Amino acid sequence: MERLEKPIIGKSRLTLYKVMFMDHTYIHPQFKLNGVTHTFQSLVDVANKMTASSEDYWRELGQLILHWFDANDSIIQRTSGTTGPPKEMYLAKQAMRASAEATVSFFEVHAGSTALLCMSAQFVGGKLMFIRALLFGWELDVCKPTARPLEGIKKHYNFVAMVPMQVENSIAELNQIDTLIIGGAKVSPVLAQELKNKPTKVYETYGMTETITHMAAKRIGTPYFEVLPHASIQTDDRGCLVIDAPSVNPNQIVTNDLVDQIDNKRFEWLGRYDNVINSGGVKLFPEQIEEKLATKIAARFFITGKSDNYFGTIVVLVIESKPYALAEDVFEGLAKYEKPKEIQFVDQFVETASGKVIRSKSLKS
Repeated sequence: MERLEKPIIGKSRLTLYKVMFMDHTYIHPQFKLNGVTHTFQSLVDVANKMTASSEDYWRELGQLILHWFDANDSIIQRTSGTTGPPKEMYLAKQAMRASAEATVSFFEVHAGSTALLCMSAQFVGGKLMFIRALLFGWELDVCKPTARPLEGIKKHYNFVAMVPMQVENSIAELNQIDTLIIGGAKVSPVLAQELKNKPTKVYETYGMTETITHMAAKRIGTPYFEVLPHASIQTDDRGCLVIDAPSVNPNQIVTNDLVDQIDNKRFEWLGRYDNVINSGGVKLFPEQIEEKLATKIAARFFITGKSDNYFGTIVVLVIESKPYALAEDVFEGLAKYEKPKEIQFVDQFVETASGKVIRSKSLKS
């Protein structure tokens, strides 16, 4: 019973001791893993072999399968640690089912569809790719989660999920994918431009561990995120997004994401509240400045604020590179207060395990 004392996402504490799933061994009859149809027992046998693999991604997938089929009603997940220390959460299996169903409905990925798992099952995005396939009858192939997941693969897939770095390295192979969702980090303006004219339906997703992967998606080339069917939205007095998705989380989720809410199903993402720079009384959104500079700086970079005795906070441009002279026109197009008053060069950004840049730790004091 000790396990049930932990916070569980997607399940009220009042029902923890009462709820058991009707059939926790369910496998959709059309589900295939690397081309093989499985019974409950054969999949458990395969999972046990996976856990003995020398490859991390096989061990992680094997552990997920075994945890999914055990008698507990939740699975442990660690948060990414982008905005704070990583922490453990317990995701209710019922909530994971609801999240999977919302994705299948929104993107219309039917039974018999082909899908590729090229993300680690260590992360919630990788976990849910497997759960969707298992419950809704996809033919799922698994490959090593590398920076170039489609390298050497000739097969066509109906549905694939990647992080931005993988997409950047797979531009030439995107014609092998019908629908691609991108998560884990924001899609850069440069990457979005590259993807605009591709025949693949490409979506940037929005979500977090608390929503059990994405709860909204935006077709590349369009301005607004559209909320999946299991969720609705509003904003708080800061202008930050507030999410109601009771099937995956009984608690209202208050984010630090500043948005322009169009209606209860659509929003435009503006930036992080905790990234906002107040310089000389002017409120600046680093993400909007970054978008204006995206085509002018080849190396990875970000905009942040730094304390200043006169302005309160100044705009700082941090570039992942050896020092070099920027072009004279690089800041043309920026408003007066948007122009960086300091430029820093760092050898390497500090990142989370999933590849998100931790701005506060990458900035020189």
